[in-house]
Amino acid sequence: MARSSAPLRRLGFLTMGLFDPEEPAAGHEATLQLIELGERLGFDSAWLRHRHLQFGISSPVAVLAAATQRTRRIALGTAVTPLGAENPFRLAEDLGTVDVLSGGRLLPGFSTGEPMRFDAFKHAIYPSTLDQEDLGYDRVLRLRSFIRGDVVSDSAGREGQEDYSSRVEPHADGLAERLWYGAGSLRSAGWAGEQSFNLLTSSVIAAEDGTTDFAANQAAQVRRFRELHPAGERARVSQGLVVIPTDSATASQRARYHEYVESRRHRVGVAHGPRRMLFAEDLVGSSAEIAERLHEHAGFQEVDEVAFALPFTLEPDDYTQLLTDIAGALGPALGWRPAAAGESRPA
Repeated sequence: MARSSAPLRRLGFLTMGLFDPEEPAAGHEATLQLIELGERLGFDSAWLRHRHLQFGISSPVAVLAAATQRTRRIALGTAVTPLGAENPFRLAEDLGTVDVLSGGRLLPGFSTGEPMRFDAFKHAIYPSTLDQEDLGYDRVLRLRSFIRGDVVSDSAGREGQEDYSSRVEPHADGLAERLWYGAGSLRSAGWAGEQSFNLLTSSVIAAEDGTTDFAANQAAQVRRFRELHPAGERARVSQGLVVIPTDSATASQRARYHEYVESRRHRVGVAHGPRRMLFAEDLVGSSAEIAERLHEHAGFQEVDEVAFALPFTLEPDDYTQLLTDIAGALGPALGWRPAAAGESRPA
């Protein structure tokens, strides 16, 4: 059932966190400042992409640990961490630690299978055990089991002067219910629903309905997820399109934004590769124009929370303008209201 009349309940943003390889500290600091700005503007969540062997954030959990100490309300997510490059046991320890530091604000998102460009670094991670690794769905189920607090050791108790636990520590109550799965196909969306994960649907998905209509394919995947999720229509889905409002942009910013969108337009409306992947169109214009297009978007009609993706290659002032317009104009045009000072919304 389409939700085109439902107001947007949660508004978030997603950033890649680019940095200069000669001065990486400055880029990471800029990302932390962006998250702080998002909290001041009332955003409900800030999400980090996960990149390997690139000049973007390679350790979002570490960056979010820093963000927990510079924010008090905004939820902090990863969209997404490819588990093929992670040890689920160790990652569970890190996520539990950061969630405890945040006061229960962490929203970890994952994908399974081979990470992007895996051939470039798979032997650096698994020099002799790659053929023994299961990179499929079981990997995320193991991670959730560790986060949930299931028993992993039968040697709990006191030994000498030290105490040992039977579960991964620190245990973060509620974190297992805040895990998200990044799905891009009917199969993966259905599996995420059956397993009671929350769903992240992004600007890249598979074409499976016989057309190259991105919105229609995305809507079908969201419906499949909810059909199979125990919570049904109440199951959480977050959509991550690229939106570029220009309400307060300068003339030079508008020109740069339109150039960015034009440079990517050739990807839209065409199925790419053997998996027939579709790219969503970037939405640029006034907040009123973008809101009108979103209300007509079949995928958006199925959701009531979003994590709008910021363009990759802009300047800090551009991101400030975009976040300010998203929170001040686009969000309210979609029925959202910013969190008031001191207000706490569930992550």
